[in-house]
Amino acid sequence: MAATSPAAGLLSRQLKQMQTDEDSIPGISCGLADSGDSNIFEWEVMLMISDECKFYGGGFFRARLSFPPEYPHLPPKMKFETPIFHPNIYPNGEVCISILHPPEDDKYGYESASERWSPVQTPETILLSVISMLSSPNDESPANVEAAGLWRNDVKEFKRRVRRCVRESLGED
Repeated sequence: MAATSPAAGLLSRQLKQMQTDEDSIPGISCGLADSGDSNIFEWEVMLMISDECKFYGGGFFRARLSFPPEYPHLPPKMKFETPIFHPNIYPNGEVCISILHPPEDDKYGYESASERWSPVQTPETILLSVISMLSSPNDESPANVEAAGLWRNDVKEFKRRVRRCVRESLGED
């Protein structure tokens, strides 16, 4: 896994730190995606959500972080590979969260520049933000309109759909 660019070197160090640091986030496992070519720009992440997370607790959700060659100047993309029902996750699994939006002015005026991607963000801060997002969805600008509608208007049905996702993530359905 030779570092051939500054981005590759940084990602290699960040991955190693997340894999070996005892102070890293509990319940998160990171490694290179199994693409056969040891591509440092493609990570597989497993989020083992603690029971403290109101809706998704107990779930094991697999996701992929895809970093651009311009990292850390541009954000990675995050996509859940395990199906997950959430207002800020598109039905195809793509995560829609402010810190993963490019560091430019929001043409809709919804997000301030300080909420968007900054090179000080790390894979660890991204994953912390995603875990926080799971507990506290932003239904003001939903990626999944159906999930946002249920979150607002039928919490019982929202919880039922989420619990199904949790069971599926555990291979129970």
